Amino acid sequence: MQNVTAVAHRGDPYRFRENTLDSLRSALTRGADAVEIDVRLTRDGVPVVLHDATLKRLWEHDRPLSALSADEVRELTGGGVPTLAEALTATGEARLMLDLPGLSDVRAARRIVDVVRERGAGERVYYTADARAMLAVRGADPAAEIALTRSTLAPPRAALLAVIKPRWLNFRFTLLDRELVAAVHRDGLLVSCWTPDTRRSMRRLIAMGVDSITTNRVDVLCRAREG
Repeated sequence: MQNVTAVAHRGDPYRFRENTLDSLRSALTRGADAVEIDVRLTRDGVPVVLHDATLKRLWEHDRPLSALSADEVRELTGGGVPTLAEALTATGEARLMLDLPGLSDVRAARRIVDVVRERGAGERVYYTADARAMLAVRGADPAAEIALTRSTLAPPRAALLAVIKPRWLNFRFTLLDRELVAAVHRDGLLVSCWTPDTRRSMRRLIAMGVDSITTNRVDVLCRAREG
Protein backbone atom coordinates (compact mmCIF):
# COMPACT_ATOMS: atom_id res chain seq x y z
CA MET A 1 0.00 0.00 0.00
CA GLN A 2 1.02 3.65 -0.38
CA ASN A 3 3.68 4.75 2.07
CA VAL A 4 1.51 7.40 3.70
CA THR A 5 3.18 9.62 6.31
CA ALA A 6 2.15 8.55 9.83
CA VAL A 7 1.65 11.56 12.09
CA ALA A 8 1.02 11.04 15.80
CA HIS A 9 -1.73 13.34 17.10
CA ARG A 10 -0.45 15.06 20.24
CA GLY A 11 1.97 12.19 20.66
CA ASP A 12 0.67 8.87 21.98
CA PRO A 13 -2.40 10.05 23.95
CA TYR A 14 -3.86 6.60 24.66
CA ARG A 15 -0.75 5.73 26.65
CA PHE A 16 0.50 9.06 27.99
CA ARG A 17 -1.09 12.42 28.61
CA GLU A 18 -1.32 14.29 25.32
CA ASN A 19 1.29 16.88 24.38
CA THR A 20 3.73 15.80 27.09
CA LEU A 21 7.31 14.81 26.43
CA ASP A 22 6.58 11.19 27.39
CA SER A 23 3.74 11.14 24.86
CA LEU A 24 5.92 12.53 22.08
CA ARG A 25 8.74 10.08 22.73
CA SER A 26 6.32 7.14 22.91
CA ALA A 27 4.84 8.03 19.52
CA LEU A 28 8.25 7.99 17.92
CA THR A 29 9.13 4.62 19.41
CA ARG A 30 5.87 3.25 17.93
CA GLY A 31 6.85 4.24 14.43
CA ALA A 32 5.56 7.77 13.87
CA ASP A 33 7.16 9.64 10.98
CA ALA A 34 6.12 12.93 12.54
CA VAL A 35 4.41 14.18 15.68
CA GLU A 36 1.66 16.81 15.73
CA ILE A 37 1.69 19.12 18.74
CA ASP A 38 -0.33 22.19 19.71
CA VAL A 39 1.50 25.41 20.49
CA ARG A 40 0.21 28.42 22.39
CA LEU A 41 1.87 31.40 24.05
CA THR A 42 2.01 32.10 27.76
CA ARG A 43 1.40 35.58 29.15
CA ASP A 44 5.12 36.34 28.84
CA GLY A 45 5.27 35.11 25.26
CA VAL A 46 6.85 31.67 25.74
CA PRO A 47 5.59 29.05 23.26
CA VAL A 48 4.40 25.97 25.16
CA VAL A 49 2.78 22.71 24.09
CA LEU A 50 -0.91 22.76 25.01
CA HIS A 51 -4.07 22.31 22.97
CA ASP A 52 -6.64 24.01 25.19
CA ALA A 53 -6.82 27.69 26.08
CA THR A 54 -6.91 26.75 29.78
CA LEU A 55 -5.29 24.18 32.09
CA LYS A 56 -8.64 22.78 33.25
CA ARG A 57 -9.15 19.62 31.15
CA LEU A 58 -5.68 18.16 31.46
CA TRP A 59 -4.29 19.71 34.62
CA GLU A 60 -7.39 20.54 36.73
CA HIS A 61 -6.58 24.23 37.05
CA ASP A 62 -9.25 26.49 35.59
CA ARG A 63 -6.71 29.10 34.59
CA PRO A 64 -6.30 30.57 31.10
CA LEU A 65 -2.86 30.06 29.64
CA SER A 66 -2.80 33.64 28.40
CA ALA A 67 -2.97 34.85 32.01
CA LEU A 68 -0.05 32.71 33.22
CA SER A 69 3.69 33.10 32.87
CA ALA A 70 5.78 30.16 31.71
CA ASP A 71 7.08 29.73 35.26
CA GLU A 72 3.53 29.65 36.64
CA VAL A 73 2.52 27.02 34.08
CA ARG A 74 5.51 24.91 35.05
CA GLU A 75 4.63 25.19 38.75
CA LEU A 76 0.92 24.41 38.29
CA THR A 77 1.58 21.35 36.12
CA GLY A 78 4.69 20.03 37.83
CA GLY A 79 6.61 20.64 34.63
CA GLY A 80 4.11 18.61 32.64
CA VAL A 81 3.49 21.25 29.97
CA PRO A 82 6.72 21.43 27.95
CA THR A 83 7.96 24.49 26.16
CA LEU A 84 8.24 24.28 22.40
CA ALA A 85 12.03 24.38 22.83
CA GLU A 86 11.86 21.32 25.09
CA ALA A 87 9.63 19.48 22.63
CA LEU A 88 12.03 20.20 19.78
CA THR A 89 14.92 18.82 21.82
CA ALA A 90 13.00 15.73 22.97
CA THR A 91 12.04 14.71 19.43
CA GLY A 92 15.57 14.72 18.04
CA GLU A 93 15.55 14.89 14.26
CA ALA A 94 11.90 13.83 13.85
CA ARG A 95 9.41 15.93 11.94
CA LEU A 96 7.01 18.07 13.98
CA MET A 97 3.70 19.46 12.80
CA LEU A 98 2.88 22.53 14.88
CA ASP A 99 -0.84 23.20 15.19
CA LEU A 100 -1.41 26.80 16.25
CA PRO A 101 -4.91 27.12 17.74
CA GLY A 102 -5.97 30.68 18.35
CA LEU A 103 -2.99 32.28 16.62
CA SER A 104 -3.97 35.45 14.82
CA ASP A 105 -1.09 37.89 14.47
CA VAL A 106 2.40 37.98 13.00
CA ARG A 107 4.00 39.03 16.27
CA ALA A 108 2.81 35.86 18.03
CA ALA A 109 3.77 33.74 15.03
CA ARG A 110 7.24 35.27 15.04
CA ARG A 111 7.82 34.16 18.64
CA ILE A 112 7.11 30.57 17.62
CA VAL A 113 9.13 30.76 14.42
CA ASP A 114 12.06 32.27 16.34
CA VAL A 115 12.20 29.30 18.72
CA VAL A 116 12.17 26.90 15.77
CA ARG A 117 15.04 28.81 14.15
CA GLU A 118 17.04 29.05 17.37
CA ARG A 119 16.85 25.26 17.71
CA GLY A 120 17.92 24.73 14.12
CA ALA A 121 14.64 22.94 13.40
CA GLY A 122 13.36 24.90 10.42
CA GLU A 123 13.82 22.01 8.00
CA ARG A 124 11.85 19.51 10.10
CA VAL A 125 8.97 21.68 11.33
CA TYR A 126 5.79 22.52 9.47
CA TYR A 127 2.75 24.46 10.57
CA THR A 128 -0.99 23.89 10.44
CA ALA A 129 -4.11 25.85 11.39
CA ASP A 130 -6.79 27.94 9.74
CA ALA A 131 -6.15 30.62 7.13
CA ARG A 132 -5.82 33.47 9.61
CA ALA A 133 -3.09 31.70 11.56
CA MET A 134 -1.29 30.55 8.44
CA LEU A 135 -1.28 34.08 7.05
CA ALA A 136 0.47 35.12 10.27
CA VAL A 137 3.03 32.33 9.91
CA ARG A 138 3.69 33.23 6.29
CA GLY A 139 4.26 36.82 7.39
CA ALA A 140 6.72 35.67 10.04
CA ASP A 141 8.56 33.14 7.86
CA PRO A 142 8.40 33.36 4.06
CA ALA A 143 10.02 29.90 3.82
CA ALA A 144 7.72 28.06 6.26
CA GLU A 145 6.15 24.77 5.20
CA ILE A 146 2.40 25.09 5.71
CA ALA A 147 -0.52 22.67 5.88
CA LEU A 148 -3.65 24.79 5.57
CA THR A 149 -6.49 23.36 7.65
CA ARG A 150 -9.79 22.72 5.87
CA SER A 151 -12.89 21.82 7.87
CA THR A 152 -15.41 22.36 5.05
CA LEU A 153 -15.68 21.29 1.42
CA ALA A 154 -15.67 24.88 0.21
CA PRO A 155 -12.47 25.27 -1.84
CA PRO A 156 -9.99 27.87 -0.60
CA ARG A 157 -9.87 31.01 -2.72
CA ALA A 158 -7.08 31.14 -5.27
CA ALA A 159 -5.97 34.52 -3.95
CA LEU A 160 -5.65 33.08 -0.43
CA LEU A 161 -3.58 30.15 -1.67
CA ALA A 162 -1.35 32.53 -3.58
CA VAL A 163 -0.50 34.40 -0.39
CA ILE A 164 -0.26 31.47 2.05
CA LYS A 165 1.51 29.18 -0.44
CA PRO A 166 0.69 25.93 1.41
CA ARG A 167 2.38 22.67 0.55
CA TRP A 168 -0.53 20.71 2.05
CA LEU A 169 -4.26 20.99 2.49
CA ASN A 170 -5.13 19.40 5.83
CA PHE A 171 -8.69 18.06 5.95
CA ARG A 172 -10.99 16.59 8.55
CA PHE A 173 -10.83 12.99 7.37
CA THR A 174 -14.59 12.55 6.98
CA LEU A 175 -14.62 15.14 4.20
CA LEU A 176 -12.33 13.22 1.88
CA ASP A 177 -13.14 11.05 -1.10
CA ARG A 178 -11.14 9.95 -4.13
CA GLU A 179 -12.37 12.84 -6.27
CA LEU A 180 -11.34 15.50 -3.76
CA VAL A 181 -7.93 13.92 -3.18
CA ALA A 182 -7.35 13.77 -6.94
CA ALA A 183 -8.43 17.40 -7.38
CA VAL A 184 -6.01 18.63 -4.71
CA HIS A 185 -3.21 16.62 -6.29
CA ARG A 186 -4.00 18.13 -9.70
CA ASP A 187 -3.54 21.55 -8.12
CA GLY A 188 -0.03 20.52 -7.12
CA LEU A 189 -0.71 20.16 -3.39
CA LEU A 190 -0.40 17.27 -0.94
CA VAL A 191 -3.33 15.95 1.08
CA SER A 192 -3.16 15.41 4.83
CA CYS A 193 -6.02 14.62 7.18
CA TRP A 194 -7.00 14.21 10.84
CA THR A 195 -7.93 12.12 12.97
CA PRO A 196 -9.09 8.63 11.96
CA ASP A 197 -8.48 6.08 14.72
CA THR A 198 -9.85 2.85 13.22
CA ARG A 199 -7.91 0.58 10.92
CA ARG A 200 -10.83 0.50 8.49
CA SER A 201 -10.86 4.31 8.13
CA MET A 202 -7.09 4.43 7.77
CA ARG A 203 -7.04 1.81 5.02
CA ARG A 204 -9.85 3.61 3.17
CA LEU A 205 -7.90 6.88 3.26
CA ILE A 206 -4.69 5.20 2.14
CA ALA A 207 -6.59 3.68 -0.80
CA MET A 208 -7.85 7.16 -1.73
CA GLY A 209 -4.27 8.32 -2.13
CA VAL A 210 -3.90 10.67 0.83
CA ASP A 211 -0.31 11.60 1.57
CA SER A 212 -0.43 11.94 5.36
CA ILE A 213 -2.70 10.80 8.19
CA THR A 214 -2.73 12.27 11.69
CA THR A 215 -4.08 9.82 14.27
CA ASN A 216 -4.24 9.10 17.99
CA ARG A 217 -3.25 5.48 17.24
CA VAL A 218 -0.08 5.80 15.23
CA ASP A 219 0.94 2.19 15.84
CA VAL A 220 -2.31 1.02 14.22
CA LEU A 221 -1.67 3.29 11.24
CA CYS A 222 1.87 1.97 10.83
CA ARG A 223 0.50 -1.58 10.64
CA ALA A 224 -2.36 -0.57 8.32
CA ARG A 225 -0.05 0.95 5.76
CA GLU A 226 1.98 -2.24 5.59
CA GLY A 227 -0.96 -3.97 3.97
